[in-house]
Amino acid sequence: MRNVDAAGLGIGDDYPPRLMGVLNVSEESPYEPSVFDDPGEAAAYVDEELIDEGADIVDVGLESANKRFEVLSAEGELDRLDTAVEAIESVSGDAVFSIETRYHEVAEAALDAGFDMVNDICGFADPEMPRVCAERDVAVVKMASPPDLERPGAVEDVDDIYDALQREGLTEKTVVDPAFGGWSEDKTLEDDRETFRRLREFRALDRPILVSINRKNFLRDIAGRSTEAALPVSLAATAMAVERGAHVIRTHDVAETRDAALVGDAFARDRLRATGGAVTVEELDVTGVGEMRRHLDRLGGDPSAARRGTVRTFELGGLSPADRDVLDAAARGTAAVVAGAPDDDRRLLAGTPADLTAVVEAATGGSDALDRALAAVESVAG
Repeated sequence: MRNVDAAGLGIGDDYPPRLMGVLNVSEESPYEPSVFDDPGEAAAYVDEELIDEGADIVDVGLESANKRFEVLSAEGELDRLDTAVEAIESVSGDAVFSIETRYHEVAEAALDAGFDMVNDICGFADPEMPRVCAERDVAVVKMASPPDLERPGAVEDVDDIYDALQREGLTEKTVVDPAFGGWSEDKTLEDDRETFRRLREFRALDRPILVSINRKNFLRDIAGRSTEAALPVSLAATAMAVERGAHVIRTHDVAETRDAALVGDAFARDRLRATGGAVTVEELDVTGVGEMRRHLDRLGGDPSAARRGTVRTFELGGLSPADRDVLDAAARGTAAVVAGAPDDDRRLLAGTPADLTAVVEAATGGSDALDRALAAVESVAG
């Protein structure tokens, strides 16, 4: 996993999780505490409510991306840029300033006026955006979206989200954003939950990951909470997202989210990264077949090898002596592990999905109960 330098701020596995606070100079934005049209008031908010609370990055929005509102043109966004620039010039605290836009003209003007990075909510639908960011050597967040400047984030299926992030390529300093939230009428809460479950897969893009999950519907629905009461579910999900490999958390609740992110980071798995001369080694965060398949695809490997590259472990109980004999015999000649005391009716069954399939095939025809148990194993092994 490569790290990204955002105006001197390191983002990636070698750094702590980063917090992105939000400032809006758009009157349409739904979260009122972050909305300002007075530069002085905006600067005070950034200093006191974002930077002082732990924000490393301040993301400034010129328009609401809510699908209910008409999309501003590049000229419309540029008309609001002066307020944003005046606000960041008045901030006394230290942070990286990101401009949220879909237009390369706006990104270019903002960077020239003192912004440090870009948050592209349309994922390089403007094909000039990666050029502008690469030429200026700045970090850019690429949010998964269709190749359409009016449809940010309107991708439902996880595989399509992954493909959307690859479309138009990635700069050396790209941070990827899977785009959680109700960006389209067709996107369901379960679509978002499935994307969250499979968050580790996006690490195969070899770029840091940003997640924007603060008080989102797919979390609120789990606990039956209103937006106002949804902070606890957001914090729980933040810790999980960081543990699963996210590097930047975009939030309106900076202080609380910082604590949750630090907890997730403290309990994330240690990932080996080492260099021996010209040779490097990195332990990949792979827990399932889908994640392994993404990395194989990235490196040009055979996708079918994914079933030989991950391990699952199951405990089977209530086995008769005959069932145990069948299971022991079925595992011989494979790399699968069957373990347990001779007089215990339980067995641990562990192996790659490929080996587990071989065990299931060899053991089929034993008792009906064992057949059903092994069929269940194969159905979830991958």
